[in-house]
Amino acid sequence: MSEPETTDRRSTLRAFLADGRGGVLSAVAAGWFLSIGVRLAYPVLLPYLRRDFGLDLTTAGLLLTVLWLCYALGQLPGGLLADRFGEGNVLVASTVISAATVGLVAVAGSAPIVYVATAAFGFGTALYGVARFTTLSDTYPDNDGTAIGVTMAAGQAGNTLLPLAAGAIASAFAWQYGFGLAVPAFAVVAVGLRLVVPARTSSAGSAVDSVSLATVRYVGSELRRPEIVTVTAIQILTYCVWQAFTGFYPTYLIQIKEFPEGVATGLFSAFFAMGIVVQPLTGRLYDRFGIRKSLPPVLGIVVLSLVALPFLEGFWPIVVGTVFLSSILGYGTITLPYMTSAFPADMQGTGLGFLRTVYMTIGAMSPVLFGALADRGYFDEAYFMLAGFVAVAVVFTWWLPRLDEQ
Repeated sequence: MSEPETTDRRSTLRAFLADGRGGVLSAVAAGWFLSIGVRLAYPVLLPYLRRDFGLDLTTAGLLLTVLWLCYALGQLPGGLLADRFGEGNVLVASTVISAATVGLVAVAGSAPIVYVATAAFGFGTALYGVARFTTLSDTYPDNDGTAIGVTMAAGQAGNTLLPLAAGAIASAFAWQYGFGLAVPAFAVVAVGLRLVVPARTSSAGSAVDSVSLATVRYVGSELRRPEIVTVTAIQILTYCVWQAFTGFYPTYLIQIKEFPEGVATGLFSAFFAMGIVVQPLTGRLYDRFGIRKSLPPVLGIVVLSLVALPFLEGFWPIVVGTVFLSSILGYGTITLPYMTSAFPADMQGTGLGFLRTVYMTIGAMSPVLFGALADRGYFDEAYFMLAGFVAVAVVFTWWLPRLDEQ
């Protein structure tokens, strides 16, 4: 690379991080690292939870469904609170609640308490979901795809390191310690968010300062726009696939591919490690080419990888398959910036929160259904079903207009 090109890249990076934006990006990314990483430790710890509490695949899937259903149900309140009280305030509150509830999971002594504590943790982390998107869209109005991609890559780092650490701690000591160590980490991040993220990043005006029939009609009219309906349908299908796949991939590798638990955990971490590369790349593709050109190739790779997975045997073929399957981690950095930017600024949090509640609530059903199929001997066939969902999502992309064409 020539010296002028290097200088230009450095100048672009400095501009990207200038005026305090680098601190905001780092703090939001750190919170997401913990929020998603601890949630994704659940699939790795599922075999330990099954042994301790006598869960079969269906009831284990139900625990994941409880986690993600409560995460889904918290999206709309999170969006409303972000619009009403400010994005930074909601990010801090979410992190504090997460610290308290994950501590409750760690000390739970029975299956019912684990389910209740998991539900509370899912809802607490949900408040972070919408506010992080609107914070970054406000902070980076011209590069929101790239900023969100960087933050989601930090989440993939959490998904890579935290499940791996949780699995190692569970093997050496007990699964409870992995959750317990997350408590002080959440507390530190909450302090960092309070110090560097403004209490509000959006304009002072909000469409939800007061609830009225006119407000409901306004929000409803935006939600009915064709591009919103179409991208939501795509998000429902792909999120169902993401939930079911990530929820049971370690169990599948152990039970069907007969890998040791440590190897399965390592492959699961490698899957998310690839997301550190995939998500900034797909975010950049969205910024440059738009959703209609960037999303179909990404989803096409996912379809082929899911179809191939049941036929792969042996360590290295599974490693290669895992690398290609990581493409599923890139769809969100394309669909979510599109979805966020499609709403007017005065209701971004509310609109995005409502849609995230819809598609995540539906998607949360997929782990228990996938587990029920696996219990009945249809583990491989369930992956073919997931491939079909993604194929339908590819078709839907042709109905998505560019936002600058509106």
